[in-house]
Amino acid sequence: MREVLDLFRQTGALLQGHFVLRSGLHSREFFQCALLLQDAAIAARVCGWLADKLGKFDATTVISPAVGGIIVGQEVARHLGKRHIFAEKDGAGGLVIRRGFTIQPGERFVVAEDVVTRGGRVQETIQIVRDHGGIVSAAGSIVDRSGGGLPDFGCPFVSLVQMDVETFDPGNLPEDLKGSQAIKPGSK
Repeated sequence: MREVLDLFRQTGALLQGHFVLRSGLHSREFFQCALLLQDAAIAARVCGWLADKLGKFDATTVISPAVGGIIVGQEVARHLGKRHIFAEKDGAGGLVIRRGFTIQPGERFVVAEDVVTRGGRVQETIQIVRDHGGIVSAAGSIVDRSGGGLPDFGCPFVSLVQMDVETFDPGNLPEDLKGSQAIKPGSK
């Protein structure tokens, strides 16, 4: 969706440089959704588009991985008139639910995330729901930068923007990135 990319550019949320992603991969581009979503009207608009896609799936609750997915999940839930909970980091770097959130056996969920590259946090969130007896009807993100390389989540996956953004293993960087300082603008 071109309009979403235009909003990333207008808000300065599509960064260019040398970045280390949460996955450990390096990239020349970084989608800083926090900059996009800091404007409540833009957040409502973009997450409303994602809610339109996720609303086609049967669910009573929206769950999102912290930190990046919290605003997305809350806005998607608001648009859908659903409850929202989130999974957050435990002390070992994995995700858990706490803060009194519950998942009932048979409860149906959609997972809402900001950006996916390899889909690790989405996969962890789906597993948390399943471990508690819940059902994941679908997952979605604002940006899918995997270039089609996401794992099979065992449910449909939707996004507003699909891109094949170049990523590099840290031991195999191109020359232009080898000589530059990498920054880690994400939440890890």
